Formats: sequence, C-alpha cells, structure tokens
Amino acid sequence: WEKRLCRVSTFFDDIAPEPADSQHWSNTNRFSQLTYLTLDRLANSLSGGESQRINLSTSLGSSLVGSIYVLDEPSIGLHPRDNGKLISIMKSLRDIGNTVIVVEHDAEMMKESDVIVDMGPFAGEKGGEVIFNGSYEEILEDGPSLTGRYLSGRSRIEVPNVRRLIDARTKHIVIRGARANNLKDISVKFPLGMFTCVTGVSGSGKSTLINNILHSDLKKHFEGSYSEKIGEHDSVDGIEYIDGVEMVDQNPIGRTPRSNPITYIKAFDAIREAFADSPDARRKNLYAGYFSFNIPGGRCETCEGTGIIKIEMQFMADIILECEVCKGKRYKSEALDIHLKGIEGQTKNISEILEMTVSEAIRFFKPFPKIVNKLKVLDEVGLGYLRVGQSATTLSGGESQRVKLAYHLTFQESAKHTLFIFDEPTTGLHFYDVAKLLKCFNELIKKGNSIIVIEHNLEVIKCADHIIDLGPESGDGGGEIVAAGTPEMVSEIKESYTGKFLKEYLK
Repeated sequence: WEKRLCRVSTFFDDIAPEPADSQHWSNTNRFSQLTYLTLDRLANSLSGGESQRINLSTSLGSSLVGSIYVLDEPSIGLHPRDNGKLISIMKSLRDIGNTVIVVEHDAEMMKESDVIVDMGPFAGEKGGEVIFNGSYEEILEDGPSLTGRYLSGRSRIEVPNVRRLIDARTKHIVIRGARANNLKDISVKFPLGMFTCVTGVSGSGKSTLINNILHSDLKKHFEGSYSEKIGEHDSVDGIEYIDGVEMVDQNPIGRTPRSNPITYIKAFDAIREAFADSPDARRKNLYAGYFSFNIPGGRCETCEGTGIIKIEMQFMADIILECEVCKGKRYKSEALDIHLKGIEGQTKNISEILEMTVSEAIRFFKPFPKIVNKLKVLDEVGLGYLRVGQSATTLSGGESQRVKLAYHLTFQESAKHTLFIFDEPTTGLHFYDVAKLLKCFNELIKKGNSIIVIEHNLEVIKCADHIIDLGPESGDGGGEIVAAGTPEMVSEIKESYTGKFLKEYLK
C-alpha cells in the first residue's frame, strides 16, 4: 500500500529492489518530468501531455531504431523550466536513428528543431498550404510566415501599458487552509475584477487548488449539491462578492452530429426566423421550426437532419455514408426551395448557409444585424474558419473551449459578476490566436467579471494583472506559494522558476 501511494521518484530511488531497473525507470521518468505522479494514479486522470510523456518514457527505454514518432503538442501542461528535458528526450530518439515529427506552437521547441514546416497562412478555408519549410534561422527572415513574424519579434503580443492594480477597494475570494494532495495548508487570495494567472511547474498543485478546491466549493455553493469530491480545506471566503462561477473547459459542446457552434451560441434561432420571414416561406406558411434539423418538419427524416447514415458494424468501425434521400443536404426539397436574400442580392437556401464558413456568413448576413452580432463573436475568438453547420463532434478541445467563451461573451448578463476559470486555454493556439484570446479575456473583465487562468504560456502570463506562483518544485516539493503579485514583481523573485523565464518576456 505504501508503495502504491509513493511517488515515482521516491519509489525508484529508495524502494526498488533491482538497481538496474530503478536506474532505468528513474532516468526515463525524470526526463519526461513525471516523477510527481503516484504509482496508483489512474490513467484516465492524466492530462494529454502526461500520457504522451509516459509513452515517450517507454520509447526511450525500448531502444527502437528506424521508427517515426509523431507527437501532438507534447508540451501541454509543461512549465518552461521542463521544456529542455522534454526536448532532450526527442533529440535522444533522433540520435539513435529515429525520426521525430512534432505538432507544436512552443517557441523553444521550434528553436531546437532541425526543420520547421509552417502551415497556413491562416486557418480553415484560408489555410492548408505549406508557407515555409526550412530551418529556424531561415523562418525568422521569411516574409509570408506568420509564425516567423512572431518568432523574430516583427509581430508580438505586447505587454499591457496599464495593469489593474490591487488597492483598498479590491475585493477577494480567499481559500483558507488548502491541504489537498500536496498543498501545504496554504491560504490564497484571488483579487476580483482582474485577470489572475495561477502558474508553477508541472505537479506543483495548481489544478488541485483551482479545480478540486476553488471551483468545486463554489459550484457546491451556487448549485446546492456537487457530485465530485472537494479537496480538503478550511473555507472559501468572499463568495458573496460574486454571482456565479463558470469553468470554461475543453470538453465537447455536443455529442451528436446535429450539435454545432451556431446552435450553441443560439445564432441558428435567428437564422431560422429570417428564413421564416422570407416572402416564399410566408406564402407557404412555413414557421421557423420548419428550418430546424433537430425536430420533425422540414428536415430529412431518413437521416433525421444529420445528412449522413451511420451503419453500425459489430466487429469493425462504424461506416458513415451520405444520406441517399437528401444527398447530405439535411432537408426536404420544400425547405430547400426557400431562398434568403443576403448582401448584394445573393440568395441561398438553408443547406447552402450551413456549408458557409462563419466569416462568409458574416458577409452574407450583413442586412441582418441580429445574426451578424452573434456570428461576429465566433470570429473574434478566432473561429471564423469553422463552417456554420460543422458538427460539434469534429471540433478540437481548444475550439470547443472558444465556442463556450463566445457563448459567455454573447449572453453575459448585465450587472452579474461571474468568476470564469480557464485551465490552459492556449492549448493548440498559435501566437496569433493567443492575442485574440487575450482580447476576449479583457472583454469579459470590462463587463464586470473576474478571470482565473491556470497557464504555462509566458505570452499569457506576462499580460496578467496578478500572478500566483506555486512550487517551488513538483509533488512533495511543491504545494507552497512561491510568489504573488504583478508579472514585474514575480520576475524579481529568485525562488520563482516562472519569474526567471518571465523576465525575458517583459523586456
């Protein structure tokens, strides 16, 4: 039992009976920065980055050669301090005769790579081209590459000229006596009406503090009941200063092909009403619900508005086929005969609208301000490339998170103070997208809300009003407040690993 509860580093340093095995596994796990994990940690509780690094540890010990390793953002959840060791793993795999291909946005990873392939120039319909293929030094000089512009400093995310500062009028949410997992009976103050970043090395206690204690306690307070276990602590004070809490995570916004971004932000309601108000629809007495693919009416009943037929195979993957009746258009011919007139006299039916990108739809619906105002928010969070009718099941975690952000920006109640919590919102985001995300954060704060973000991305951390840095190390060596204050204050604290790296970004 004691062995199961101890951490990887302790087990292999002090307990493992075979020195050779101990040395092998200790080295590989330290390389991948997972020594803070306990041996009984469930695999389904690991982050994507932790799972990838465990697989890397296995590969490093297998001595395979002539293989191709493909990694999708292995730096997820990793502090800049630990990036160097992760890069060393990949270089080790390369040096023994393997090929390593990494999908990544981390600047340090790009700098250490042998070859960079830059896709773009933008996302969705405006992407899909190889903009650059060459070395790090060459991309710094490349004109068309958006990545090169940010890496070279020609484009950059600027440090805010003015920060929101804590004064006598600032209200706080205060966690007292936090001692769940590795937290060392700490009390933490979160200023309200500000953008707060919780930082620290991987495994320092950030998720325990914010997700398991703060969010869980507030959720129980506002909902009356909460099924998840709440981390051990004495109390959370200052709840009376907020009206609600929202965890904007990367979970899917819908689990069926009929779920999509415009139904989530309720823009489809306005689109259906516009169709119902068209002369042809009024003449045929067609109501707004007739243009929905979620209820019987104008939708194709063979595929129930999905445009596809799924054939379940007992021992193989399911087969997805285009609906033979509607040919993937989702609607009956009666609904498809109704056309809506947009900008410059263009006309489109409901199926053609769903095939447009959000950016194209914004231009088409210019005569319909109510629709444009809702679609614009999706564009502002960097999702203008999504198709209007794109299934929610095809969205990445980062895209789902930004759709939720768009929803809150659209439907934020006036005079309501909500505490928004984001856990690594920059996952999967380019520098260009991070800049858009920061603007959205500021919009939420301007509307009278507060934001707490768990983050390792220094471009985000440098823009925060207040930083709470946990550590100093991971696991048993963490769980304490190393630094708290503005980015400039934290950068001057020698004990803070975050401050050490942050200093370069504040210049």
